[in-house]
Amino acid sequence: MTTGATTQIVFDDATAKAVEAAYLTPDVVAQRARVLELLEPKCGEHVIDIGAGPGLLALDLARLVGPDGRLVALDAAPAMVAMAKARLHDFPQATSMQGDAVHLEFPDASFDGAVSTQVYEYVADMPRALAELCRVLKPGGRTVVLDTDWRSIVWHSSDNQRMERMLRCWDAHLNDPHLAAKLGPLLTRAGLTVRRVEVVPMLSPTWQPVSYAGAITRFIHDYVRNNGGRHGIDPDEIDGWFEDQQALIARGEFFFSVNRYAFFATR
Repeated sequence: MTTGATTQIVFDDATAKAVEAAYLTPDVVAQRARVLELLEPKCGEHVIDIGAGPGLLALDLARLVGPDGRLVALDAAPAMVAMAKARLHDFPQATSMQGDAVHLEFPDASFDGAVSTQVYEYVADMPRALAELCRVLKPGGRTVVLDTDWRSIVWHSSDNQRMERMLRCWDAHLNDPHLAAKLGPLLTRAGLTVRRVEVVPMLSPTWQPVSYAGAITRFIHDYVRNNGGRHGIDPDEIDGWFEDQQALIARGEFFFSVNRYAFFATR
């Protein structure tokens, strides 16, 4: 858990577009495909995407459940809800709506399947959120929960102490940057049975601007520029970190890796 105040990102229109661009990179597309393989949505099923973001996974789910199924794309940010709604426009079986992961306003046993990717690390009351997830699943229902443990990050830098300060500041945008390590017991205590856990790595051994690594470099730079002062990081240090990454890229020495963890569970 982070210490001190959490300074979460505001998911406005500009941020929503940046997230959408990151989610369209090949490595995140591959992650989305693996989530679908684990969940195995079927025609006619009712599925909820908790924290649907720009709606890319929701679109795949809507196609897979088909016209006789139902897909709910839920997100707390109005900009994300609007983006997902536009993406799902041609799928009458799909609904994009604003909602809270801790208060799912659906009857018990509403869904055959549920997914939540890169969402619960923002949630303060995880026991309540997972109890809600369990409640809205039908008996035998399936869920895939995927989150990052940011302690798994390996990111080459010419100044490791500066990199650590940057990443500590970045951690502050999450309620729990190390949630993945605790998810198994949390899911079990919520009434779910964990059937499978696997690593979904975001690996860039060389620089590719159209990648998760390219996107996260920009996200962290912008976030720390806006919030670094409260963590004792001045603008010159932030610029130095970014310039160092550019120099490593120019020399062919860029390396980035972080692990996400996918939990497949049933009710």
